Amino acid sequence: MKEYLLYAFHVIAFLQFAFAVYYDYTYIVIPRSVAKMHSAYGGKFKFLTFLDAIIQVIFFLICILNDVAGTNKLNPKKRPLVRRLKDYIHASLAFPIAMFVGVTFWALMFVDRELVLPKALDLYFPWWLNHIMHTMIMVSTLLEMLVAPRQYPKRSRGLTGLLIFMLSYLVWMHVIYAKSGIWVYPVMEVLSWPLRIAFFLVLFALATVLYFVGEGIDNVFWGSANKSVGKPSKKRKSK
Repeated sequence: MKEYLLYAFHVIAFLQFAFAVYYDYTYIVIPRSVAKMHSAYGGKFKFLTFLDAIIQVIFFLICILNDVAGTNKLNPKKRPLVRRLKDYIHASLAFPIAMFVGVTFWALMFVDRELVLPKALDLYFPWWLNHIMHTMIMVSTLLEMLVAPRQYPKRSRGLTGLLIFMLSYLVWMHVIYAKSGIWVYPVMEVLSWPLRIAFFLVLFALATVLYFVGEGIDNVFWGSANKSVGKPSKKRKSK
């Protein structure tokens, strides 16, 4: 029964984010007169929220494949390729990027929503899509952390994957600015270059912290037997 419930959760999460990506890409059209950045170079793919939703679609599809052809055992003697892929993507991208998107979005919304989601967009960007992209993105990745075990990669490998992604997105933001003269996020418009650099460094630090948060949650919930790859084996923590 547990395996069927896990499979159902993965299917629901996959369909949720797949529909959100499809709906956003197909039906959300925001006039340039309302928000010029939405029609700028890069289309939907300039927004980290949209890219993160795609990451979640890919990740939960891999989860489904692992449910069918892999294994969800705590510490299998040999992890199939699909399980190794699932574990790595969740540790290095799916968890930290989802939490990064949710935490930064709602923090900026609390400070001043005009810096991240201007009120003028409410007419075009429905509330339910906003919550799938910025709230359920965190809920789903946390639930995955709690209902299925994983083996974390070596920290050097996991953090390298995360930082490569973050650096790539930072370069992509500057390519968009060079092509269109528009910053993807309104908050960038109000910062001077020194403050922008400091802002980027803080965001990179936050992403790194969130990686360790994910590793810590996994260790607390599943016990020290669910060791990271390359670390010495320890006795499983009783629950």
